[in-house]
Amino acid sequence: MITMTDSAKAKIDELCENNNAYAISLNINGGGCSGFKYEWGILESKDDLEEDEEVFETGNGGNLTVGILSLAYLAGSEIDYVSDLMGSQFDIKNPNAQGSCGCGSSVRF
Repeated sequence: MITMTDSAKAKIDELCENNNAYAISLNINGGGCSGFKYEWGILESKDDLEEDEEVFETGNGGNLTVGILSLAYLAGSEIDYVSDLMGSQFDIKNPNAQGSCGCGSSVRF
């Protein structure tokens, strides 16, 4: 199960609306300085959805999709959207991660 804060849901809604998209996608792939990296994307329509992707609705028209292989790595995660002096970004609190790099987009399992 993946949860999203109200801030993350609002940003996903905004991104979907501004890009006329069905969903924002999140997957974990090999690479990055810690071994794996979070990769974000945009699905323009429901037709672009892979059959093995899980859809998490924001409740306000936007969706987050996660590939089935990435779900195992993201189980129990909370996705937040934060703004601070360094900028704005999605922040993934992943209980399965053993470490990450300073940029927050690379993770070690």
